[in-house]
Amino acid sequence: MPQPSQPSVSGLSVSGLRLAIFALLFIALTAAGLWVVSQQFAQDKLSFDHRLLEPGILLAVGSLLIVYFASDGLRLYFTLRALGYRVRLTAITRLVFINIFFSNITPMATGGGFAQIWYLQKQGVPIGFATAATTIRTVLAVVFIFSLAPLFILALPALQNLPLMNRLSGAIVVFVALYLGLFALIVFRTHWLIPPLDRLLALLCRLHLINPRRYRHLQFRLRREILRFARSFGYYLRGDRRFVWLSVLFTLLFLMCLFSFPWLLIQALDYDVAWTTTTGLLVVTTFIMYFSPTPGASGISEGVFGSFFRDILGGSHLMLVTVAWRVVTIYIGMVIGLLLLQRDLIKGRKS
Repeated sequence: MPQPSQPSVSGLSVSGLRLAIFALLFIALTAAGLWVVSQQFAQDKLSFDHRLLEPGILLAVGSLLIVYFASDGLRLYFTLRALGYRVRLTAITRLVFINIFFSNITPMATGGGFAQIWYLQKQGVPIGFATAATTIRTVLAVVFIFSLAPLFILALPALQNLPLMNRLSGAIVVFVALYLGLFALIVFRTHWLIPPLDRLLALLCRLHLINPRRYRHLQFRLRREILRFARSFGYYLRGDRRFVWLSVLFTLLFLMCLFSFPWLLIQALDYDVAWTTTTGLLVVTTFIMYFSPTPGASGISEGVFGSFFRDILGGSHLMLVTVAWRVVTIYIGMVIGLLLLQRDLIKGRKS
């Protein structure tokens, strides 16, 4: 197996202007979502509650956050091990935060996957296997969420007769069908992707955006990596059973941590709410976020969260918990990812 090289982003196509535009869009949409929560669900009430800063609560949230980040990295690590590749845990840690940053400032969360694939390639993992690893990791999470969300939608009393769910029910069915259909195509009929991508490269060549030699090189690499990608799913299923099950276990642990943050914050404010209720509401919230076209589901996630939790939390606490939930699950990771990205960019310029 190739020796891993030190990751850097000197070769990664990162447009500063594009990232700035997406970042501003993320901030604007987040502000819009919070404004909707404030006006529609919280009656324009926002007050900070110092109970969220009590040492016991900070320790509990901090501990859960560490497990959350660690399990996020380990689910990718053991997926790679099942595929036959061993990547250093220090590199996996960087990948976790780079993924959080990019996936939350690019539409449909695609940027995080591309960034991780590039980093994994620098660690000696071929593009096809790196793409498969990130896809398998996503599929595992989708299987859990898509299996649980319909059950909670049907069984959770807090969601019954909710106007938002009545309006979204038809769209949810369509999006689920499209999402699962796309995954089925990628997993079971990967070779069907070769002809349209070949035609795209041929078009770029005719438009003189790439020369004929570059076209032949890209065509060869494209076909090779797509075939590697298709075979890698079989490699994963036939891989070491320990690593396969550990990738599933850490995916489940990651999701449990993700879904537990609101319950922990709400308990800190002395609300008596069952863990299954807050978990069910967040499962459905995350389910809807998968279909959001906005960067990091910004705006939509806050609005859906506020709509679901308005009957549980008082107006003064709804905005507070909404912001705190996004801070611990998204904003902290984004800041760390941005700092790591800037550090790599500076190293890349010096080398």
